[in-house]
Amino acid sequence: MIQVKTFQLRPFKAEDLDHVMKINLTCLPENYSPFFFLELHEHYPRTFIVAEVDRQIVGYVMCRIESGFSQLRRIEFAKKGHVVSIAVMPDYRKQGIAKTLMIEVMKEMETYNATECFLEVRVTNQPAINLYKKLGFQITRTIKAYYHDGEDAYEMCRKLPYKETENL
Repeated sequence: MIQVKTFQLRPFKAEDLDHVMKINLTCLPENYSPFFFLELHEHYPRTFIVAEVDRQIVGYVMCRIESGFSQLRRIEFAKKGHVVSIAVMPDYRKQGIAKTLMIEVMKEMETYNATECFLEVRVTNQPAINLYKKLGFQITRTIKAYYHDGEDAYEMCRKLPYKETENL
């Protein structure tokens, strides 16, 4: 692990695409086409954020905003921020980068009037599940065979807005 003293977050730019795709390929078995990344950026630029250490991109989060029935209050209609993908390079994990990316992206979801945030996570990815629980997410259901390899996913959700005092 590389000890990080500081890292910065900034909005994704189209010229970051190769770096973000490399992180996606390195960290996650689910990979996306260049078009998919750029389409999310075009439609929801505020919820596509990269993390840099010494001007090198080491992580990202990308989201979209959806409308539909609330994940938390099934009878209500809601605007929901969907965390499509988040990844941090292995050498830079366990240093607060993913947590900071998640907090920032939840704040940005509010600019699109989202009232809740949700994501899918592998049922075996305990470090990620623990992080999301610390950020106030709860498991709302299990999705059978969600991933290409047949593994189940937990759908996790939380209300927005995110308040800084939640994590103290």
